[in-house]
Amino acid sequence: MVLVVVFGVALLVAVLLSGLAARTVLSTSFLFLVGGALVSDGFLGLIHITPDSEMVAATADLALFAVLFTDGMHVSLPKLRANWKNPARALGLGMPLAFVFMALITHFLVGLDWTTSFLVGAVLAPTDPVFASAIVSRREVPAKLRQLLNVESGINDGLALPVVLVLIAAAGPTTDSAEASPMKIAVELLLGLVFGIALPLLVNGLVRFRLLGPEPKLQPLLPLATGIILYAVCHLTHANPYLAAFSAGAALAHVSQEAKKSFEPLGEALAELAKFAALLVFGALLTPQLFGDLSFGGYMAVILAIVLIRPASLLLSLFGTSLSRKEKLVAAWFGPKGFASVVYGLLVLQSGIPQAEEAFTLIAVCIAFSIIAHSSTDVPIARAFDVDGLAGIPEPHKDTGIHTPENHADARP
Repeated sequence: MVLVVVFGVALLVAVLLSGLAARTVLSTSFLFLVGGALVSDGFLGLIHITPDSEMVAATADLALFAVLFTDGMHVSLPKLRANWKNPARALGLGMPLAFVFMALITHFLVGLDWTTSFLVGAVLAPTDPVFASAIVSRREVPAKLRQLLNVESGINDGLALPVVLVLIAAAGPTTDSAEASPMKIAVELLLGLVFGIALPLLVNGLVRFRLLGPEPKLQPLLPLATGIILYAVCHLTHANPYLAAFSAGAALAHVSQEAKKSFEPLGEALAELAKFAALLVFGALLTPQLFGDLSFGGYMAVILAIVLIRPASLLLSLFGTSLSRKEKLVAAWFGPKGFASVVYGLLVLQSGIPQAEEAFTLIAVCIAFSIIAHSSTDVPIARAFDVDGLAGIPEPHKDTGIHTPENHADARP
Protein backbone atom coordinates (compact mmCIF):
# COMPACT_ATOMS: atom_id res chain seq x y z
CA MET A 1 0.00 0.00 0.00
CA VAL A 2 2.96 2.31 0.58
CA LEU A 3 3.85 1.91 -3.09
CA VAL A 4 0.32 2.95 -4.07
CA VAL A 5 0.57 6.10 -1.93
CA VAL A 6 3.98 6.92 -3.40
CA PHE A 7 2.63 6.46 -6.93
CA GLY A 8 -0.39 8.66 -6.20
CA VAL A 9 1.76 11.44 -4.78
CA ALA A 10 4.21 11.20 -7.66
CA LEU A 11 1.34 11.29 -10.18
CA LEU A 12 -0.18 14.35 -8.51
CA VAL A 13 3.15 16.19 -8.52
CA ALA A 14 3.78 15.20 -12.14
CA VAL A 15 0.38 16.48 -13.28
CA LEU A 16 0.76 19.75 -11.37
CA LEU A 17 4.21 20.31 -12.87
CA SER A 18 3.39 19.06 -16.38
CA GLY A 19 2.65 22.56 -17.66
CA LEU A 20 6.00 23.82 -16.41
CA ALA A 21 7.71 20.72 -17.78
CA ALA A 22 6.34 21.39 -21.26
CA ARG A 23 8.15 24.75 -21.29
CA THR A 24 11.41 23.90 -19.53
CA VAL A 25 14.05 21.20 -19.16
CA LEU A 26 12.03 19.67 -16.31
CA SER A 27 10.76 16.20 -17.20
CA THR A 28 7.93 14.30 -15.54
CA SER A 29 9.66 11.08 -16.59
CA PHE A 30 12.68 12.19 -14.60
CA LEU A 31 10.44 13.00 -11.61
CA PHE A 32 9.09 9.44 -11.48
CA LEU A 33 12.57 8.01 -11.90
CA VAL A 34 13.93 10.14 -9.04
CA GLY A 35 10.82 9.52 -6.94
CA GLY A 36 11.28 5.78 -7.22
CA ALA A 37 14.95 6.06 -6.28
CA LEU A 38 14.22 8.24 -3.24
CA VAL A 39 11.67 5.89 -1.68
CA SER A 40 13.73 2.74 -2.31
CA ASP A 41 16.06 0.90 0.05
CA GLY A 42 18.96 3.02 -1.13
CA PHE A 43 17.52 6.19 0.42
CA LEU A 44 14.30 6.47 2.48
CA GLY A 45 13.56 2.75 2.54
CA LEU A 46 9.79 3.14 2.18
CA ILE A 47 9.47 0.40 -0.41
CA HIS A 48 11.52 -2.75 -0.93
CA ILE A 49 11.95 -3.82 -4.54
CA THR A 50 14.64 -6.04 -6.00
CA PRO A 51 15.45 -6.63 -9.68
CA ASP A 52 14.20 -10.22 -9.51
CA SER A 53 10.87 -9.17 -7.98
CA GLU A 54 7.89 -10.43 -9.93
CA MET A 55 6.25 -7.02 -9.59
CA VAL A 56 9.12 -5.38 -11.47
CA ALA A 57 8.81 -7.72 -14.43
CA ALA A 58 5.00 -7.54 -14.45
CA THR A 59 4.92 -3.73 -14.34
CA ALA A 60 7.47 -3.31 -17.11
CA ASP A 61 5.79 -6.02 -19.18
CA LEU A 62 2.36 -4.41 -18.90
CA ALA A 63 3.74 -0.95 -19.61
CA LEU A 64 5.49 -2.06 -22.79
CA PHE A 65 2.38 -3.94 -23.93
CA ALA A 66 0.23 -0.82 -23.42
CA VAL A 67 2.74 1.42 -25.19
CA LEU A 68 3.07 -0.90 -28.19
CA PHE A 69 -0.69 -1.40 -28.45
CA THR A 70 -1.39 2.33 -28.54
CA ASP A 71 1.57 2.96 -30.85
CA GLY A 72 0.30 0.32 -33.21
CA MET A 73 -3.10 2.01 -33.41
CA HIS A 74 -1.42 5.09 -34.84
CA VAL A 75 0.34 3.32 -37.68
CA SER A 76 -0.81 4.40 -41.12
CA LEU A 77 0.40 1.90 -43.70
CA PRO A 78 -0.23 4.17 -46.73
CA LYS A 79 1.71 7.02 -45.11
CA LEU A 80 4.50 4.67 -44.11
CA ARG A 81 4.81 3.55 -47.71
CA ALA A 82 5.04 7.17 -48.82
CA ASN A 83 7.70 8.14 -46.24
CA TRP A 84 9.88 5.10 -45.78
CA LYS A 85 13.37 6.00 -47.04
CA ASN A 86 14.87 7.83 -44.05
CA PRO A 87 13.34 5.48 -41.42
CA ALA A 88 14.47 2.49 -43.50
CA ARG A 89 18.03 3.81 -43.41
CA ALA A 90 17.85 4.32 -39.64
CA LEU A 91 16.44 0.84 -39.06
CA GLY A 92 18.35 -1.06 -41.71
CA LEU A 93 21.78 0.52 -41.20
CA GLY A 94 21.80 2.80 -38.15
CA MET A 95 20.33 0.25 -35.73
CA PRO A 96 22.68 -2.63 -36.73
CA LEU A 97 25.69 -0.29 -36.52
CA ALA A 98 24.69 0.82 -33.01
CA PHE A 99 24.16 -2.82 -32.06
CA VAL A 100 27.64 -3.86 -33.22
CA PHE A 101 29.46 -0.79 -31.85
CA MET A 102 27.81 -1.23 -28.44
CA ALA A 103 28.83 -4.89 -28.38
CA LEU A 104 32.44 -3.96 -29.15
CA ILE A 105 32.82 -1.40 -26.37
CA THR A 106 30.95 -3.64 -23.93
CA HIS A 107 33.38 -6.47 -24.59
CA PHE A 108 36.57 -4.40 -24.46
CA LEU A 109 35.65 -1.88 -21.75
CA VAL A 110 33.44 -3.96 -19.45
CA GLY A 111 34.96 -7.39 -20.08
CA LEU A 112 31.76 -9.33 -20.83
CA ASP A 113 32.02 -12.32 -23.15
CA TRP A 114 31.15 -11.80 -26.81
CA THR A 115 27.66 -13.30 -26.68
CA THR A 116 26.64 -11.27 -23.63
CA SER A 117 28.21 -8.15 -25.15
CA PHE A 118 26.11 -8.54 -28.27
CA LEU A 119 23.10 -9.16 -26.03
CA VAL A 120 23.72 -5.81 -24.29
CA GLY A 121 23.97 -4.18 -27.71
CA ALA A 122 20.63 -5.67 -28.76
CA VAL A 123 18.91 -4.59 -25.53
CA LEU A 124 20.13 -0.99 -25.88
CA ALA A 125 19.47 -0.72 -29.63
CA PRO A 126 15.75 0.28 -29.44
CA THR A 127 14.89 3.95 -28.95
CA ASP A 128 11.87 5.65 -27.40
CA PRO A 129 10.74 9.23 -28.21
CA VAL A 130 8.64 9.31 -25.04
CA PHE A 131 11.71 10.68 -23.24
CA ALA A 132 12.22 13.36 -25.88
CA SER A 133 8.63 14.31 -26.54
CA ALA A 134 9.28 17.95 -27.39
CA ILE A 135 11.13 16.87 -30.52
CA VAL A 136 8.29 14.74 -31.86
CA SER A 137 5.38 16.91 -30.74
CA ARG A 138 6.27 20.54 -31.49
CA ARG A 139 5.23 22.14 -34.75
CA GLU A 140 8.46 24.09 -35.06
CA VAL A 141 10.38 20.83 -35.50
CA PRO A 142 10.44 19.85 -39.21
CA ALA A 143 7.94 17.16 -40.17
CA LYS A 144 10.62 14.97 -41.78
CA LEU A 145 12.51 14.82 -38.50
CA ARG A 146 9.43 14.01 -36.44
CA GLN A 147 8.45 11.30 -38.86
CA LEU A 148 11.91 9.75 -38.88
CA LEU A 149 12.15 9.50 -35.08
CA ASN A 150 8.60 8.20 -34.65
CA VAL A 151 8.78 5.50 -37.29
CA GLU A 152 12.21 4.38 -36.11
CA SER A 153 11.18 4.12 -32.46
CA GLY A 154 7.83 2.55 -33.31
CA ILE A 155 9.39 -0.36 -35.17
CA ASN A 156 12.82 -0.97 -33.64
CA ASP A 157 11.40 -2.54 -30.45
CA GLY A 158 9.96 -5.41 -32.45
CA LEU A 159 13.10 -5.78 -34.55
CA ALA A 160 15.33 -6.05 -31.48
CA LEU A 161 13.19 -8.57 -29.61
CA PRO A 162 14.00 -11.71 -31.66
CA VAL A 163 17.71 -10.86 -31.50
CA VAL A 164 17.52 -10.45 -27.71
CA LEU A 165 15.74 -13.78 -27.27
CA VAL A 166 18.10 -15.69 -29.55
CA LEU A 167 21.18 -14.23 -27.82
CA ILE A 168 19.78 -15.10 -24.39
CA ALA A 169 19.40 -18.67 -25.63
CA ALA A 170 22.95 -18.64 -27.01
CA ALA A 171 24.46 -17.17 -23.84
CA GLY A 172 23.34 -20.12 -21.66
CA PRO A 173 23.24 -22.09 -19.59
CA THR A 174 19.87 -20.55 -18.73
CA THR A 175 17.40 -21.48 -16.04
CA ASP A 176 15.50 -23.49 -18.66
CA SER A 177 17.40 -23.94 -21.89
CA ALA A 178 14.54 -25.84 -23.53
CA GLU A 179 12.25 -22.86 -23.15
CA ALA A 180 14.86 -20.60 -24.74
CA SER A 181 15.46 -22.69 -27.89
CA PRO A 182 15.45 -20.78 -31.18
CA MET A 183 12.58 -22.91 -32.51
CA LYS A 184 10.42 -22.09 -29.49
CA ILE A 185 11.26 -18.41 -29.85
CA ALA A 186 10.20 -18.50 -33.51
CA VAL A 187 6.91 -20.20 -32.59
CA GLU A 188 6.20 -17.62 -29.88
CA LEU A 189 6.84 -14.73 -32.28
CA LEU A 190 4.64 -16.33 -34.95
CA LEU A 191 1.83 -16.93 -32.45
CA GLY A 192 2.07 -13.33 -31.28
CA LEU A 193 1.72 -12.06 -34.84
CA VAL A 194 -1.19 -14.41 -35.58
CA PHE A 195 -3.09 -13.55 -32.40
CA GLY A 196 -2.37 -9.85 -32.87
CA ILE A 197 -3.98 -9.84 -36.29
CA ALA A 198 -6.70 -12.45 -35.80
CA LEU A 199 -8.28 -11.11 -32.60
CA PRO A 200 -8.99 -7.57 -33.89
CA LEU A 201 -10.42 -9.05 -37.09
CA LEU A 202 -12.67 -11.31 -35.02
CA VAL A 203 -13.84 -8.43 -32.84
CA ASN A 204 -14.50 -6.26 -35.87
CA GLY A 205 -16.51 -9.08 -37.40
CA LEU A 206 -18.64 -9.39 -34.26
CA VAL A 207 -19.40 -5.66 -34.32
CA ARG A 208 -20.85 -6.02 -37.80
CA PHE A 209 -23.64 -8.32 -36.60
CA ARG A 210 -26.97 -6.52 -36.55
CA LEU A 211 -27.75 -7.19 -32.89
CA LEU A 212 -24.24 -6.42 -31.67
CA GLY A 213 -22.26 -3.22 -31.32
CA PRO A 214 -21.35 -0.80 -28.52
CA GLU A 215 -23.25 2.34 -27.65
CA PRO A 216 -21.20 5.54 -28.09
CA LYS A 217 -20.16 6.00 -24.46
CA LEU A 218 -18.87 2.42 -24.27
CA GLN A 219 -17.15 2.49 -27.68
CA PRO A 220 -13.68 3.23 -26.18
CA LEU A 221 -13.92 0.04 -24.12
CA LEU A 222 -14.04 -2.17 -27.22
CA PRO A 223 -10.31 -1.81 -28.08
CA LEU A 224 -9.52 -1.95 -24.38
CA ALA A 225 -11.32 -5.29 -24.04
CA THR A 226 -9.49 -6.54 -27.12
CA GLY A 227 -6.15 -5.59 -25.62
CA ILE A 228 -6.93 -7.20 -22.26
CA ILE A 229 -7.99 -10.47 -23.90
CA LEU A 230 -4.92 -10.45 -26.12
CA TYR A 231 -2.58 -9.85 -23.17
CA ALA A 232 -4.09 -12.76 -21.26
CA VAL A 233 -4.12 -15.12 -24.26
CA CYS A 234 -0.49 -14.39 -25.03
CA HIS A 235 0.62 -15.20 -21.51
CA LEU A 236 -1.53 -18.34 -21.35
CA THR A 237 -0.16 -19.66 -24.65
CA HIS A 238 3.38 -18.21 -24.33
CA ALA A 239 2.85 -16.21 -27.52
CA ASN A 240 5.02 -13.12 -27.71
CA PRO A 241 2.90 -10.31 -26.20
CA TYR A 242 4.94 -7.40 -27.60
CA LEU A 243 4.68 -8.35 -31.24
CA ALA A 244 1.03 -9.21 -30.61
CA ALA A 245 0.36 -5.80 -29.05
CA PHE A 246 1.86 -3.76 -31.87
CA SER A 247 0.30 -5.84 -34.64
CA ALA A 248 -3.10 -5.81 -32.88
CA GLY A 249 -3.08 -2.04 -32.56
CA ALA A 250 -2.16 -1.64 -36.23
CA ALA A 251 -4.76 -4.19 -37.34
CA LEU A 252 -7.53 -2.67 -35.24
CA ALA A 253 -6.82 0.82 -36.54
CA HIS A 254 -6.74 -0.47 -40.12
CA VAL A 255 -10.12 -2.20 -39.95
CA SER A 256 -11.91 0.38 -37.81
CA GLN A 257 -11.04 4.06 -37.82
CA GLU A 258 -14.02 4.64 -35.53
CA ALA A 259 -12.52 2.36 -32.87
CA LYS A 260 -9.17 4.10 -33.21
CA LYS A 261 -10.68 7.57 -32.82
CA SER A 262 -12.85 6.67 -29.83
CA PHE A 263 -10.08 4.80 -28.00
CA GLU A 264 -7.35 7.38 -28.49
CA PRO A 265 -7.93 9.57 -25.37
CA LEU A 266 -8.46 6.58 -23.08
CA GLY A 267 -5.60 4.62 -24.60
CA GLU A 268 -3.13 7.46 -24.27
CA ALA A 269 -4.10 8.05 -20.65
CA LEU A 270 -3.75 4.37 -19.76
CA ALA A 271 -0.41 4.15 -21.55
CA GLU A 272 0.85 7.18 -19.63
CA LEU A 273 -0.19 5.61 -16.33
CA ALA A 274 1.55 2.37 -17.22
CA LYS A 275 4.70 4.25 -18.22
CA PHE A 276 4.76 6.25 -15.01
CA ALA A 277 4.28 3.12 -12.89
CA ALA A 278 7.10 1.35 -14.72
CA LEU A 279 9.39 4.36 -14.27
CA LEU A 280 8.64 4.52 -10.56
CA VAL A 281 9.40 0.83 -10.10
CA PHE A 282 12.50 1.04 -12.29
CA GLY A 283 13.66 4.07 -10.32
CA ALA A 284 13.40 2.04 -7.13
CA LEU A 285 16.02 -0.32 -8.58
CA LEU A 286 18.51 2.53 -9.04
CA THR A 287 20.17 2.22 -5.66
CA PRO A 288 23.64 3.52 -4.77
CA GLN A 289 24.79 -0.10 -4.67
CA LEU A 290 23.77 -0.64 -8.30
CA PHE A 291 25.72 2.42 -9.44
CA GLY A 292 28.63 1.34 -7.27
CA ASP A 293 28.69 -2.12 -8.85
CA LEU A 294 29.42 -0.67 -12.30
CA SER A 295 33.12 -0.45 -13.11
CA PHE A 296 34.93 2.56 -14.52
CA GLY A 297 34.93 0.83 -17.89
CA GLY A 298 31.18 0.40 -17.56
CA TYR A 299 30.67 4.13 -17.06
CA MET A 300 32.88 4.81 -20.07
CA ALA A 301 30.69 2.44 -22.10
CA VAL A 302 27.53 4.23 -20.92
CA ILE A 303 28.88 7.64 -21.90
CA LEU A 304 30.06 6.39 -25.28
CA ALA A 305 26.69 4.70 -25.89
CA ILE A 306 24.86 8.01 -25.46
CA VAL A 307 27.24 10.61 -26.90
CA LEU A 308 29.06 8.64 -29.60
CA ILE A 309 27.58 5.29 -30.65
CA ARG A 310 24.02 6.37 -31.35
CA PRO A 311 25.02 9.69 -32.99
CA ALA A 312 27.74 8.16 -35.17
CA SER A 313 25.57 5.21 -36.22
CA LEU A 314 22.62 7.35 -37.28
CA LEU A 315 24.76 9.98 -39.00
CA LEU A 316 26.38 7.26 -41.08
CA SER A 317 22.99 5.81 -41.98
CA LEU A 318 21.61 9.25 -43.01
CA PHE A 319 24.60 10.21 -45.16
CA GLY A 320 23.40 11.51 -48.52
CA THR A 321 19.77 12.08 -47.49
CA SER A 322 17.84 15.31 -48.01
CA LEU A 323 17.78 16.14 -44.30
CA SER A 324 19.63 19.30 -43.31
CA ARG A 325 22.75 19.11 -41.15
CA LYS A 326 20.80 20.39 -38.14
CA GLU A 327 18.09 17.77 -38.64
CA LYS A 328 20.65 14.99 -38.93
CA LEU A 329 22.43 16.09 -35.75
CA VAL A 330 19.19 16.28 -33.78
CA ALA A 331 18.04 12.88 -35.04
CA ALA A 332 21.45 11.44 -34.17
CA TRP A 333 21.35 12.80 -30.62
CA PHE A 334 17.84 11.68 -29.77
CA GLY A 335 18.16 7.96 -29.32
CA PRO A 336 16.83 7.61 -25.77
CA LYS A 337 16.63 4.16 -24.22
CA GLY A 338 13.07 3.46 -23.13
CA PHE A 339 10.64 0.84 -21.91
CA ALA A 340 11.68 -1.81 -24.40
CA SER A 341 15.23 -1.68 -23.05
CA VAL A 342 13.90 -1.85 -19.47
CA VAL A 343 11.84 -4.96 -20.24
CA TYR A 344 14.56 -6.63 -22.29
CA GLY A 345 17.08 -5.86 -19.55
CA LEU A 346 14.84 -7.61 -17.03
CA LEU A 347 14.58 -10.58 -19.37
CA VAL A 348 18.37 -10.75 -19.33
CA LEU A 349 18.51 -10.52 -15.54
CA GLN A 350 15.96 -13.29 -15.05
CA SER A 351 17.41 -15.56 -17.74
CA GLY A 352 20.04 -17.11 -15.49
CA ILE A 353 22.88 -16.67 -17.99
CA PRO A 354 26.37 -16.50 -16.39
CA GLN A 355 26.89 -12.72 -16.67
CA ALA A 356 23.26 -11.66 -16.29
CA GLU A 357 23.82 -9.37 -13.28
CA GLU A 358 26.77 -7.56 -14.83
CA ALA A 359 24.84 -7.04 -18.06
CA PHE A 360 21.76 -5.76 -16.24
CA THR A 361 23.79 -3.29 -14.18
CA LEU A 362 25.29 -1.81 -17.34
CA ILE A 363 21.88 -1.70 -19.05
CA ALA A 364 20.11 -0.09 -16.08
CA VAL A 365 22.72 2.65 -15.61
CA CYS A 366 22.70 3.39 -19.35
CA ILE A 367 18.90 3.72 -19.37
CA ALA A 368 18.98 6.03 -16.34
CA PHE A 369 21.64 8.28 -17.88
CA SER A 370 19.79 8.30 -21.20
CA ILE A 371 16.50 9.36 -19.62
CA ILE A 372 18.24 12.21 -17.80
CA ALA A 373 20.21 13.38 -20.84
CA HIS A 374 17.49 13.20 -23.46
CA SER A 375 14.43 14.25 -21.47
CA SER A 376 16.26 17.36 -20.24
CA THR A 377 17.49 18.53 -23.65
CA ASP A 378 14.48 18.07 -25.91
CA VAL A 379 12.79 21.41 -25.14
CA PRO A 380 15.90 23.62 -25.69
CA ILE A 381 16.76 21.80 -28.92
CA ALA A 382 13.18 21.96 -30.17
CA ARG A 383 13.17 25.71 -29.55
CA ALA A 384 16.29 26.04 -31.69
CA PHE A 385 14.10 25.31 -34.69
CA ASP A 386 12.07 28.49 -34.02
CA VAL A 387 14.47 30.39 -36.23
CA ASP A 388 13.06 28.50 -39.21
CA GLY A 389 9.57 29.76 -38.49
CA LEU A 390 6.31 27.83 -38.53
CA ALA A 391 4.98 28.81 -41.94
CA GLY A 392 4.08 25.88 -44.09
CA ILE A 393 4.83 23.21 -41.48
CA PRO A 394 1.85 20.85 -41.22
CA GLU A 395 0.52 19.30 -38.08
CA PRO A 396 2.40 16.13 -37.05
CA HIS A 397 -0.55 13.76 -37.47
CA LYS A 398 -1.04 14.82 -41.07
CA ASP A 399 2.30 13.68 -42.39
CA THR A 400 3.66 10.88 -40.25
CA GLY A 401 3.02 7.18 -40.32
CA ILE A 402 3.48 6.77 -36.57
CA HIS A 403 1.59 8.77 -33.96
CA THR A 404 3.37 11.60 -32.16
CA PRO A 405 2.61 12.49 -28.56
CA GLU A 406 1.15 15.85 -29.54
CA ASN A 407 -2.30 14.98 -28.22
CA HIS A 408 -0.88 14.60 -24.72
CA ALA A 409 -1.85 18.21 -24.05
CA ASP A 410 1.68 19.18 -25.08
CA ALA A 411 2.93 17.84 -21.76
CA ARG A 412 6.20 16.02 -21.53
CA PRO A 413 6.01 12.42 -20.32
